[in-house]
Amino acid sequence: MPASDQGVSPDRYQLIPRTLIFLTRGESVLLIKGAPDKRLWANRYNGLGGHIEQGEDVLTAARRELLEESSLEADQLWLSGTVMVDAGERTGIGIFVMKGVNLSGELQASSEGELEWVPFSMLPSLDLVEDLPRLLPKVIQHSKSDPAFSARYYYDREEKLVIEFADRSA
Repeated sequence: MPASDQGVSPDRYQLIPRTLIFLTRGESVLLIKGAPDKRLWANRYNGLGGHIEQGEDVLTAARRELLEESSLEADQLWLSGTVMVDAGERTGIGIFVMKGVNLSGELQASSEGELEWVPFSMLPSLDLVEDLPRLLPKVIQHSKSDPAFSARYYYDREEKLVIEFADRSA
């Protein structure tokens, strides 16, 4: 189907694609503690990742972001789930949540923040980005042969994040 038939229109919902990457090693996950001067999530823990640039597919973007933010490469990197973030505008965020194992390279910090291998048991005691307490368990439990999960995030009238995971049996 040519681009002219894709139905792209300014009155339709538009999407900004991003990757969010979680690498595991044994009973630990690699997280980044946001730099103190970051505009968003300063001093809070999050996965690695960022925007998918025009011309990139999801896997290529995830590999690029991983290398840029950590100097690591993952031999195995797969789609764990997708998240649609409805920010209440005509433009939303589409997050492709990736999981990876079998790393090569030497971990190096970036201007984004400090990288840490965090034991799963320590996660409840950390200042995590607001969605991670619900998202990380799904990612940690996800194996390469499992179907990807699907979720929707939106903000209620009090600007509180609401997370809904789709029912796979439906």
